[in-house]
Amino acid sequence: MTERWTSAECAAAWGVKPATWLGYVSRGQAPQPLSAPDAQGRRQWDAAAVRGYPRPGVGRSRTGAGPEAKALLAQMREVAERMEELRGRQRELLSAGKGQGLEISAMAKALGISRQTAYGWLAD
Repeated sequence: MTERWTSAECAAAWGVKPATWLGYVSRGQAPQPLSAPDAQGRRQWDAAAVRGYPRPGVGRSRTGAGPEAKALLAQMREVAERMEELRGRQRELLSAGKGQGLEISAMAKALGISRQTAYGWLAD
């Protein structure tokens, strides 16, 4: 006997909401339901077919990612951390410039940020 899942169980297996799952099904991006509904009239899917079907979309799982992909993600996290540090330094310099009476537009240009961003940071 085939293990059968409801749309909610299929969605949970793929890590999406049931509406997203049904959208995939309607576009042919997921297995089609079995012909016979369950006792409550709900559509059902073959669980093995759902597990084996390649999930579409940018949100697909990284569980199968190889070492190269994991290393690339680690590099991305490292860059994001450094950017956060540099953003903090930009804020410090902006504050120091304000204390010395520099003009917002000149400081924003020197820091590579918009005047609106500069005003927002100074308001914090």
